[in-house]
Amino acid sequence: MSGAPELAPDAAMVLGLASTAMPFARTPADEAERWLRILRLHGEVGIALQALGVSEMSLSDPGNGAEHGQPAPTQAPVDDDAVKHIAEHAARIAGERGASGVATSDLLMGVIHVYGEDFDGVLRAHGTDREELLEQLARQDARAEHREG
Repeated sequence: MSGAPELAPDAAMVLGLASTAMPFARTPADEAERWLRILRLHGEVGIALQALGVSEMSLSDPGNGAEHGQPAPTQAPVDDDAVKHIAEHAARIAGERGASGVATSDLLMGVIHVYGEDFDGVLRAHGTDREELLEQLARQDARAEHREG
């Protein structure tokens, strides 16, 4: 037994969808937008994003213009193996906290690590920010612990 955390079903779904969506992204911001749209629908991160009112469509242009009929810049994606790097980062985070499984919150931390400012811009375009999202996740965790305890 390797001791590496296994993927929770919702995290596995997120990675599967991301692996099919990322090849169509044209910029790092476009990749970050795709991650947000996928995460918004799955697991505890999806619950947090929806609680914050994050919808499918952005409230403003995160910076690449492609969403509004303008040609997207031809900047290369962050990394051909971004999904793999995010999965590895998420597994490391889950392992460090002693979890038996990789959750969507671990994937979120991987996305934040890989995309940084691009992901922050996408969050702002959807009406929230990193701090607010992490606070919402912490509130959800506290409520879950309270119910279990």
